[in-house]
Amino acid sequence: MGQPEKPKRNMYALGCSCLASMTSIVSGYDVAVMSGANSLIKHDLKIDDTKIEILAGIINLYSIIGSIAAGRTSDWIGRRYTMILACSIFFVGALGMGLAPNYAILMVGRFAAGVGVGYAFMIAPVYAAEVSPASSRGFLSSFPEVFINFGVLLGYVSNFAFAGLPEHLSWRVMFGVGAVPPVFLALGVLAMPESPRWLVMQGRLGEAKAVLAKTSDTPAEAELRLSEIKEAAGIPEGCTDEVVPVPERSHGEGVWKELLITPTPPVRRTLLAALGLQFFQQASGIDSVVLYSLTIFEKAGLKSKTKRLGATVAVGFTKTSFILVATFLLDRVGRRPLLLSSAAGMIASLITLASVLLTIDRHPGEKLTWAVALCIATVLTFVGSFSIGLGPIAWVYSSEIFPLRLRRRGASLGRP
Repeated sequence: MGQPEKPKRNMYALGCSCLASMTSIVSGYDVAVMSGANSLIKHDLKIDDTKIEILAGIINLYSIIGSIAAGRTSDWIGRRYTMILACSIFFVGALGMGLAPNYAILMVGRFAAGVGVGYAFMIAPVYAAEVSPASSRGFLSSFPEVFINFGVLLGYVSNFAFAGLPEHLSWRVMFGVGAVPPVFLALGVLAMPESPRWLVMQGRLGEAKAVLAKTSDTPAEAELRLSEIKEAAGIPEGCTDEVVPVPERSHGEGVWKELLITPTPPVRRTLLAALGLQFFQQASGIDSVVLYSLTIFEKAGLKSKTKRLGATVAVGFTKTSFILVATFLLDRVGRRPLLLSSAAGMIASLITLASVLLTIDRHPGEKLTWAVALCIATVLTFVGSFSIGLGPIAWVYSSEIFPLRLRRRGASLGRP
């Protein structure tokens, strides 16, 4: 007896997930563009390395604020309008950074951009998971990481394109250009349906049924998904009205208590798994490699600024290419094999990179062409290994393992 035929890809769910995940472009762009802008800002504003490092790294702290706030906001105003809010906040931040006359205003713009990044980090994968049919949930839930990598590539291209402008203008244009994508992304989000999960939470069963019918592979799956969401929301199974009253507990009261104060053993294990995976994703050093890739290539011996900027574009292209490969492997190969192979590749790449840089340090003044080539190659293998496993799987895993009633808040804890 043959295996059942795999359902065709639901193109409507694919389009919705794609549009939602595009909001993640802004986070990748912001990190990458800073790698080329930091030296320009330092010289133009006459500030020291400490202030530059604070400016570059503090966005992670700011994004925590946005990520935690996004969970509550998305339950209040819905997933769509939360994505529009994320785009609006980042737009203000990017414009503020581009027009900043001094370090203080630049930091204010950085704060707004960081909060916008945090909102996008949390809401995009949650929406993608909530509209996706089970057959392609891994594929569609990995889209936010795809567009983060695309944003990184755009940031590097922006560095390369505007580095030749006058110093006082180049870094401002790099940041200012980042205000353009959020405008079009916000308009695109308006064309998307609301999350069926959120619609049920509001008692709007008729609208939720219509969305599920379009985003499910079969009518039977649409009914099953609706039944599961109704159960999580506390709505009786037999209730089939278009609009129904919603029990108070479905609006999120007690969720934080169930997650953090009195979690059951399964919830505790789920929370530790999600937090642990997200922690190690960030602790892997990927942001440092992306942010300081120019410095790494300069240390390796690339003296030409144009060549260094060109090498960073190769980094962005590699990250984007490998994440596209990962999206097609997630539901075929599985999460665990990809995660283990990703970790092995990253470890080998970092050990090799550190060894080669140490060798270069021990031979000052010598031109070690092989070492330069190997440094570039190991940076590329590092970002490629990250993008094929740890990068997308952290997003997918966090969006899949929490029960429906805990998903938004649980995911918001893991996203920072």
